[in-house]
Amino acid sequence: MITITRVQYTLLMKKLVIKKDKTIRQKVYHHIREEILKGAIAPKERLIEAKIAGQIGTSRTPVREALHNLELEKLVVSIPRVGYVVRGMDMEEVEQICEIRAAIEGLAIAWATAKQRERLIQALKKNIENQKKQISKGNLNGYVELDAQFHDIIARLAGSDRLLELTQTLRRHMLRYRIQCIYMTETAERSMRGHERIVAAIERGDSQEIAVAVKTHLIQARDDILYYVFREPEGDTGR
Repeated sequence: MITITRVQYTLLMKKLVIKKDKTIRQKVYHHIREEILKGAIAPKERLIEAKIAGQIGTSRTPVREALHNLELEKLVVSIPRVGYVVRGMDMEEVEQICEIRAAIEGLAIAWATAKQRERLIQALKKNIENQKKQISKGNLNGYVELDAQFHDIIARLAGSDRLLELTQTLRRHMLRYRIQCIYMTETAERSMRGHERIVAAIERGDSQEIAVAVKTHLIQARDDILYYVFREPEGDTGR
């Protein structure tokens, strides 16, 4: 009888893992997720496994697994005899995301200022200078990237991978709602002014003022979403 040690068994099992399939599953999941979050796949759009598999160039199995995981993440819903459909827009979810972000990002600022206050202030000021340049040039794609970086700077300097993960996830879910208005000069300028107020509050070291600045910034983003996404079309009487 041939016997093997625990270490040999572990090494053998590692060799049997089909890493390529795992990579494909991850790529398919992230691809579909990104398409939903950035609005390329519209709310209430039906997701057909065969069609998606053909577009990506893979089998239906990783697509089916990805859609199941996206259902768990509340980005798609499964409807009997229809299949998977992208979740519609939900005003209550916008309110919840803003409330949660206000709490988490306030905590991130507190941690970041306690650890690297001067570095935080300088990095955020430089980011805002670049925001102004991109907006003045009409490069709203560049502004959107810097907007994301502004919040990432705070979370990264807070020194918590878990907090960074949470802030990025919430921001990306909110981006799905903001996609209709984030690429507009007026909303970009309002958002930038919100960033300036946050930095000014950090410089003054007033924790209450910081909390108010963060919440005000997110309320403005919420109001833009409510106006551009959920408002009734002109002339619609509701009947």
